[in-house]
Amino acid sequence: MQEHYEIDVLIAGAGPTGSTLAADLLRRGLRIRVVDKAPHAFKGSRAKGVQPRTQEIFEDFGIMGEASAEGGPYPLAGLHLGPITVPWRMQQRNKPTPSEPYPNILLLPQSRTDAILHRLLDRLGLRIEFDASVEGFEQDSFGVTTTLSTGEKIRSRYLVGADGGSSTVRKALGTRFVGKTDNSDRTLIIDGAIDGLSRNRWHMWPRTHGKSVGACPLPHSEQFQVMIRLKPDEIPDLEEAALADQFHRLTGLRLRNITWTSVFRPNVRLVEHYRLDNVFLAGDAAHVHTPAGAQGLNTGVQDAYNLGWKLGQVIAGAPDGLLDSYESERQPIAARVLGKSSELYSGMDKQRLSSLKRGDEERQLGLSYRGGPLAQADTSTTKTLHVGDRAPDAHCMGPGGARRLFDVFQGPHFTLLAFGVSAAKVLPELTWPTSGAELRRYPVIIGNGVDDNSLNDTTGKLTSIYGITCDTLVMIRPDGYIGSIITSDWIEAFDSVARTIAPPRSN
Repeated sequence: MQEHYEIDVLIAGAGPTGSTLAADLLRRGLRIRVVDKAPHAFKGSRAKGVQPRTQEIFEDFGIMGEASAEGGPYPLAGLHLGPITVPWRMQQRNKPTPSEPYPNILLLPQSRTDAILHRLLDRLGLRIEFDASVEGFEQDSFGVTTTLSTGEKIRSRYLVGADGGSSTVRKALGTRFVGKTDNSDRTLIIDGAIDGLSRNRWHMWPRTHGKSVGACPLPHSEQFQVMIRLKPDEIPDLEEAALADQFHRLTGLRLRNITWTSVFRPNVRLVEHYRLDNVFLAGDAAHVHTPAGAQGLNTGVQDAYNLGWKLGQVIAGAPDGLLDSYESERQPIAARVLGKSSELYSGMDKQRLSSLKRGDEERQLGLSYRGGPLAQADTSTTKTLHVGDRAPDAHCMGPGGARRLFDVFQGPHFTLLAFGVSAAKVLPELTWPTSGAELRRYPVIIGNGVDDNSLNDTTGKLTSIYGITCDTLVMIRPDGYIGSIITSDWIEAFDSVARTIAPPRSN
C-alpha cells in the first residue's frame, strides 16, 4: 500500500538554518512546512557576521545583492586605552579573485539575514507558521507523525529540528548534547543608539571599571551592538534606564533607543548524532558555539545546504545511505569550528590582542569533505583539487551569457565539466535519471567559438584554477563541492558515482 504523506519535510525553526533548508527544498519542488515557536521573526542583531562561504550560498539563492545592500564591511577596531584610542585591524581586507569572489566577512545583523531569507521564502510561496512549535513526534519505518502546539498532527517523510540550542526536537530524540555551559561567564548584548560615538570603528574598552565593553556599529542604521561582560555573580537589570546608566558609567557615553537585549552564555556543545532514522538536527540544535569568529550562523546555513540536496535526491529515489553522509560530512566540520571559536574566545578572555585577529579558517572557504563517505581518499585528483573540496569560481563564457562558473552552478542541479576531447566525447554517453536533480553537462573549450552547451575558458584561468593536466570529468554537487574527478574508465566510474547520489535510472 502507498504510504500517504501530507508533506515531504517539516522544518522546526525559521532562523537562518531552517530558512536556508526551506528555500533549497522549495526550489526542488518539495512539499514543506516551517513552524517556529516564536510569535514573530527574530528582531535582534545577535549573529552579525556572514562569512565568504555563506555569501556564495546566498548568491546561489539569488539573494546576495540584498545581503550586500543591507550589510557592510567590518570596521577597524578602536581600542580605548584611557584617554587614547588605538586603531586595530581585526582581519585582513582581501581583494576578490576569479576563484574567490567574496573574500571578506559581511557585517549583517541577524534580523536582516532572517528577513532576506523570509522574503525569499515568500517569493517561493511559503508562509512561515509562527506561534507553532513541535510538542512531540512518533517515527515509524515510513516517516514521522508530529504533534504541534496548536494540536495539529502532521504526517511527513522527514522532520528537521533547526529549532536552536534548546531544541525540542533534539530533546525528544534523546541524543546526547556533549559539552559544557559556563553560567558564570555571561555577556550582556544590547542593540541601541549611542550619542557622540564614531561609526567607523568597532569600539572596545578592554578594561573599564573592571569590565570589558564593546560597541559595533550596525550598517545603514544609527544602532550599535553593545557587549558588556558581566561579573560571575552579577544579576543584570535589563530596564532601559538601568542599561543606559551602566553604559554611561563604563564609557561616559549616552545609550538610548534600545530595541533588543539578551544575556549570552558561551555554550560549547556538539550533538552525538545528526540523524536518527527520519529525523535530522541542524544548526544550533546540533552544535552551539562561543560568539568568537562568527561561526555559528554560518555553520548552520551550511548544514542546511548540505542536507537539502540529499533529502531531495532520496525523496526522488536515491539510496537512503546518502542521508547518512549528512552527519559524516557535517559533524567533523562542526567539531573543528567549535574548537576554533573556543580557542578565540579563550584568548579574548585572557585579553590577548591576537585573539581579535580573524584569518582564513573563519572564512570557511577551505572546508572540505575530503575523506568522507562521498569523497574517498583514493579517488582521482587534479593539481589543485580533491573530491570533497569546494568548487572554485572562475571566469568563462557560456550559455545565456554566463560570465562565471558560479553563474553555471546557480540552481539545484549537478554540473558536469568535461576538459579535453576524450572527456567531451563521452558526455552524451553518460546516463542520468530523469527524476531528482538535473545533471547539466558542459565541454570546456579554450580559444574562440562558443556554442549553446559549452564553456569557453577564454583566458585559460578556469583550467588552471581547476588544476587540469589531462582529459578530465569534474562533477560539482548542488552544494558547490566536487562530487567526482574522473580521468579514465569514464562510463564505469561515472555510473559508480551516480549510483550513490541519484535515483535508479529507468530502462
